[in-house]
Amino acid sequence: MSVRLQHIKHHIFAANQCAEMTTPLLSPLTTHVLNTGRGIPAANMNLSLYLLDATSPSWNLLRTGATNDDGRCPGLITREAFIPGVYKMRFETGQYWEALGETCFYPHVEIVFTIIDASQKFHIPLLLSRFSYSTYRGS
Repeated sequence: MSVRLQHIKHHIFAANQCAEMTTPLLSPLTTHVLNTGRGIPAANMNLSLYLLDATSPSWNLLRTGATNDDGRCPGLITREAFIPGVYKMRFETGQYWEALGETCFYPHVEIVFTIIDASQKFHIPLLLSRFSYSTYRGS
């Protein structure tokens, strides 16, 4: 298959994935990690999702996973398990950069956020370089 056809195929599959994301079966919480230093998705980055225990100052691990080739980790949490509370996503950035043969300043990034209305969809992007990161509530 030619490079041009592979490129078109990638866009078609990406469009289908976006259409599927509107179904209620998919995670109401999503993430997308981008390596801004190289201008590419951050593939194969390990991450964990936690929920703060409402009765104690401890975090309950809900899921671990790794980003796919597009820098996403589908299926983070089910709609039924997604409840109001304080959540944390921990990204293993040090391992990611080490696998690329590079060093970094932040060995991991933890993003803590509060969910009040769990019926909404929440997107937590992570824009990452070896010496900085940023995030925001996406849509």
